[in-house]
Amino acid sequence: MNLEILPVRTGGAAENMATDFLLLQRYPRAEAARFRHYEWRGPAFTFGYSQKLLLVQAQLPTGDHFDLCRRATGGGVVDHGEDWTYALVIPRGHPLEELRATQSYREIHEALATALRVQGVAAVTKQTKDEAAEGIEGVCFQRAEIYDVVHERTGEKIAGAAQKRNKRGLLFQGSIWRPACGSAIDWEKFHDQFVAQLAAALGAEAEPTPWPDIAEDELSALVEQYSSPEWNECR
Repeated sequence: MNLEILPVRTGGAAENMATDFLLLQRYPRAEAARFRHYEWRGPAFTFGYSQKLLLVQAQLPTGDHFDLCRRATGGGVVDHGEDWTYALVIPRGHPLEELRATQSYREIHEALATALRVQGVAAVTKQTKDEAAEGIEGVCFQRAEIYDVVHERTGEKIAGAAQKRNKRGLLFQGSIWRPACGSAIDWEKFHDQFVAQLAAALGAEAEPTPWPDIAEDELSALVEQYSSPEWNECR
């Protein structure tokens, strides 16, 4: 099996979310997983599929201009101003895709924490669940959930993620809060180390790969949908 590493792209919130979803819907092949790190054209927030827009807006800064988009995955509100964002698509039937959601979350975050430790960050996965906070979805980096990546000494949250499963496979969207890592990170080296750890977890061979032949009209239509009030207000 290959882990295909896609080139870095920069986009707005709707474009980035639409691209991730199309990689799940149109791409999957049984013999390969796919990974991409991507960047943001400007200030942006995304929020989980099940969240209500009015509650999300109450948590956002006022008076600032930023992109806002509902994700196809779950989770809370994510500020992408200073994060390192990635997506992983695992095809249907792979052992990691078939794990329970909490266990696939743990496996991928263990790989991430290992890569951060190589960079000198005291990163571990949170091993306990806060029962009192269960079911509460707020701003992502204010509170760590079980198997999020946290700082070993301070408990500060470093990385979180959200997942979506369907008949084609698993989409895993993750975010690392750079300020929680310190200033010494070489992010290019971290990218390669994270890829290596993911490949080991998947039993795959990492392979740089050109962008798949996604139909531009389909991507444009989905970007338009993800930009619409109907999508962002749908809950």
